[in-house]
Amino acid sequence: MTTPPPALLIAGHGTRDDAGAEAFRDFVRELGRRHPGLPVAGGFIELSPPPLGEAVAELVERGARRFAAVPLMLVSAGHAKGDIPAALAREKERHPGISYTYGRPLGPHPALLSVLERRLAEAMDPSWDPSEVTVLLVGRGSTDPDANAEVFKAARLLWEGRGYAGVETAFVSLAAPDVPGGLERCARLGARRVVVLPYFLFTGILPDRVRRQTEEWAAAHPETEVRSADVIGPEPELLDLVWERYEEAVKGDLRMNCDSCVYRIALPGFEDKVGLAQQPHFHPDDDGHHHGHGHAHSHAH
Repeated sequence: MTTPPPALLIAGHGTRDDAGAEAFRDFVRELGRRHPGLPVAGGFIELSPPPLGEAVAELVERGARRFAAVPLMLVSAGHAKGDIPAALAREKERHPGISYTYGRPLGPHPALLSVLERRLAEAMDPSWDPSEVTVLLVGRGSTDPDANAEVFKAARLLWEGRGYAGVETAFVSLAAPDVPGGLERCARLGARRVVVLPYFLFTGILPDRVRRQTEEWAAAHPETEVRSADVIGPEPELLDLVWERYEEAVKGDLRMNCDSCVYRIALPGFEDKVGLAQQPHFHPDDDGHHHGHGHAHSHAH
């Protein structure tokens, strides 16, 4: 008898927004419909039902003994790094005999960047040229510098090859610049058209706050044309990406970041690099001849 594949456990942040929590629960149900042979359940770390422990209990009741947990989060901040592993360790004590693997957060995956690009196109006037549009990507914000840096990475990857005037970054809480500060920065850089793009999966209190703060700033600065884009939402790309993270976790393929590697993935403007053979980097001094360089380089490895 073959061992059944590990069940899929989706771990969410949690939100005080009922519509946002329902969007998460709908998303989990849709994943279950897409993979009918697999037990799928999802729960939250805080703020909204069902809690993660309830989702684990549901999987155990359905006969699952092994599962792969995927954090439904764009960046690896405190929740993904600490809270979810702690919750999973607690569930292991509650349910002797279960085992789990833990997957990677979602972003900044090229599939999600494509959805963000779509959201920008929806928000922009059709007559606008992307080269005249500055994007302000707004993340959740964290006390974790690495998590905040991930949002900057997403912004840079969104900028590369797509022709926008620029992509700036702001945060709705816990980190600078805030939304008004980010918009001010865009204006100081000479932006006349700005699209504010929430870096959030689903609707909720924080994305609503981003939109409200954007509208307030725009009303006070009529010389700048400002539009608000929508959140990512339960798009097919997101469903596919969660499955990709599940499969990585099941195989133990928690690798280095290859999602945004130009040699593996076709990124806009760099499509010709995919699949190129990797050559050792040639340093002119390695052969002992200096070829007109006045000094030898030292490379500490």
